[in-house]
Amino acid sequence: MKTLLTLWNGIFKNNPIFRLVLGLCPTLAVTTSLENAIGMGLAATFVLICSNALVSALRNYIPSAVHIPCYIVIIATFVTAIDLLMQAYLPALSESLGIFIPLIVVNCIILGRAEAFASRNGVVASIADGIGSGIGFTLALCLIAAVREIVGAGSLTIWGSLAIKNINPGPVTLAILPAGGFITLGLLLAAINRIGEWNARRHGAPAPLPVNLDCRHCTMCGAGKENGAKV
Repeated sequence: MKTLLTLWNGIFKNNPIFRLVLGLCPTLAVTTSLENAIGMGLAATFVLICSNALVSALRNYIPSAVHIPCYIVIIATFVTAIDLLMQAYLPALSESLGIFIPLIVVNCIILGRAEAFASRNGVVASIADGIGSGIGFTLALCLIAAVREIVGAGSLTIWGSLAIKNINPGPVTLAILPAGGFITLGLLLAAINRIGEWNARRHGAPAPLPVNLDCRHCTMCGAGKENGAKV
């Protein structure tokens, strides 16, 4: 049950983008198409699962004085592996995502989960956390990308040649430009917050307070506050 709760929290309650607003650099950069969003999400999920598992397995053997450098080395190993695999088997997608695959190494979501969760929990729970956070990240990317591509290009490229054309007869190019990424994200965040407020009131609860989104308070890298650790 605890493992399922960890998985659920990563997808919804602690969604990296829509709840904690982390990892926005790749979010705004690669969500010009659904295909890019799926590729980025799956690559990040692979790194999350593998790095969480290895950090958890080695947590008792990594000296506390050098734990962050060790985590970065572990993360960089898996990022290099997925980068080389994509270059070999998905060259078009690798070229489209460009530098944002290697930059997974410094993605605050990956390092945050290693520090806040994997370093304090068992391997199975850490894998579940990686899966949940990865799925949450991927779903958020896909939602943003779908909105931007439909509005901005009038189509939806699912994967390769698999695409739906002429969805929007009057595309607005702004949606797939950098400014469109900020606008789309802001509107989706507002809609999700509004839905959360409505759902709370429907169950007779007070409207949820705004989430503290800075790095000092977020549950991703807030020194394990979600697990009751002292800060």
